This record gives sequence, C-alpha cells and structure tokens, in this order.
Amino acid sequence: MRQLLLVLLGRIGRRVPHVLGSGLPLVSLALVVVGCASPSLMPEAQAVAIKHRDRALASHADAIHAAISQSGHVGALALLDAKDGRLVVLPGDSPADAWARYTASPESGAGRVSVPPVLTFVHRADVPKAPETVTQSVLQQQAQLLDAHRRVAERLDIVQREFAESKREVDASLAAARAEMQTALSSLAEDLTTVRKFVLQTAQLGWLNHELTVENATGIRKVVTTSQELSASSAKLEETMRQLSASLAGQLKELANRLDTIQGKVSNLK
Repeated sequence: MRQLLLVLLGRIGRRVPHVLGSGLPLVSLALVVVGCASPSLMPEAQAVAIKHRDRALASHADAIHAAISQSGHVGALALLDAKDGRLVVLPGDSPADAWARYTASPESGAGRVSVPPVLTFVHRADVPKAPETVTQSVLQQQAQLLDAHRRVAERLDIVQREFAESKREVDASLAAARAEMQTALSSLAEDLTTVRKFVLQTAQLGWLNHELTVENATGIRKVVTTSQELSASSAKLEETMRQLSASLAGQLKELANRLDTIQGKVSNLK
C-alpha cells in the first residue's frame, strides 16, 4: 500500500504543471489507501478486497475529479461496475444526494449498472476532506428515509393546503354569519327604536290622559263647587224673595187699610 502511495506521489511529481488540478485528488485517494493499511479486525479476504478496490479507484483519480469538476457538485460516488469493472461516477453534494440523483436517473434501471456493496464518496479537489466509504445498504436506507420524508412533506403540504382551504371556507362562513348577525342586529336595533318610539308615544298619551283626567276632576270639582254655591245662592234668593213677599204683603195690607181709612174719611166728609 505504501508502494502505491509512492507511485501516486511520483506521478504527481512528474505532472508538476497539474499539481493543483489532479495532484490533490490523488493524494486524497492515496490517503484512503494508506488508512486502509492500518490494523483492523476485518478478515484478510475482506481487507484484500478493499485494498484492491482502492487501488482500482486510485488509478481513475483524474477521471473521477474531472467528472466532479464538470458536474459542479461537492463530490461524487465513485465505483467500479461489478460486471465489467468500468468506472462509474455519480455526482452529488453528499453521498445521499449522489445516490438519490442516481436512483432518479435512467442509469439506475435494471441491468444498467451493477453497483458493488461498498462505494466511495470523493470530494472535490478544493474541499479538504478525505474520501468517505459508504455501503449501498446505508445509501438505500437513507434513500428510503428521504423518500419517506418526501412523502411526509408532500402529505403535510396537502394537509396544509386542505387546512388553508378549510380555513378560507371557515373564514368565509364566519364572515357570512357575521354579516347575517350584523344585519339581524341592525334589524333588531330598528325594531327597538320603533318600540322605544311607541312606548314614548304611549307614555306621552298616558301623561296627556292623566293631565286630562286631572283637569276633568278639577273641572268637576269646580262645577260641584259652583253648583253648591248656586244652590246656596238659590236658597238665599228664595229666602229673600219669601221675605220680600211677606214684607210686600204686609205693606199692601197696610196700604189697603190706609186706603180704607181714607175712603172712610172721605165718606164721612160727604
């Protein structure tokens, strides 16, 4: 593995004009290879397979980074087709993003690409990160989670739209009910105004009736008083007339007596 790193660094040295373009990608891939040489608990056959895969990918470093640079993404999943060993680069901003783009493309159709169980996500040359080793099962699980999240988001969006529509309907119903209530309140206010006017007119009529009753009672009392006064005056007049009549009768009788006396005297003179 260290010999492979020296070979890769030798290639970088021979390509001095392209150190900034392709040297850093080779170094990043080489560091992965060296890291794989550290002691581990992996079976020997598995470790050999990983080393073989890393060597194969390191030989395609230029092509991998050229594809990443052309894609404009942060990195790409790099793999060798399990059938024919050809290089497959799946650009994306993360392993999950690259896998999602791949599964959504026609390349993911049956028989197109035979994806190995383990893949490597290589970062762009200007990103100071080592390549990441990811498994196809993890990517598939992440894709399932993203798909579930997408479905939940779509369902949530539908629920939000339905809620917004329901809210609009409820608002419209409330506005209509509020308008009807306002109309009813206005009509009730008008009815109350009419009833208030009627009650006021009734009170005024009652007051007038009371005034007329009081005035009638006062008039009746005055009539009774006047009648009583007239009765008293009539009695006094009757008594006066009786007294005058008696006095007149006495005077007439006295006059008659005097006439008789005068007549007697006249008779005597004859």
